[in-house]
Amino acid sequence: MATEVKNYNRLSRAIHWISAIVIIGMFAVGLWMVDLSYYSEWYRTAPHWHKSLGILLAALTLFRIVWKFVTASPKVEGVAYEVIGAKVGHAIMYGLMFVIFTSGYLISTEDGRGIDVFEWFTVPALGALFENQADLSGEIHFYAAWALILLAGGHAVAALKHHFINKDNTLRKMIGASK
Repeated sequence: MATEVKNYNRLSRAIHWISAIVIIGMFAVGLWMVDLSYYSEWYRTAPHWHKSLGILLAALTLFRIVWKFVTASPKVEGVAYEVIGAKVGHAIMYGLMFVIFTSGYLISTEDGRGIDVFEWFTVPALGALFENQADLSGEIHFYAAWALILLAGGHAVAALKHHFINKDNTLRKMIGASK
């Protein structure tokens, strides 16, 4: 009989917290950089970093999903509706991340230029696939990012509720400190 897993493994925890920090940072930088003027010293640097980190986060997220299926995870705590809500919420967050990754790629590559990732490698462009690709993708990117950040906020509030009100191990499992 398999032993019950009490915490997420170190790699899962590291990916979770790195992803959270990058997503929050990318959201903040994304809001800031849309107002940069052509003459700002950040006009080219900020989008380059945003795109590079976005590509790396997409790769990390793909790895994270594979890792999730090949490693054991602790049981989700809570009553039935909380367990279902947690699973649905996570699925929606992953879906939104892939909408954001795809729309960001479509914004950046409409002109036929690939995405240079920190001068390490270039993700090739498919070019314009449909009319007004960058504008439509930009709208989708914006609203999906807001939806993700709001859902992630709800995710954090739920973890804190479990920790302080339910006094269960939900939050402790993601920091590696079960009772």
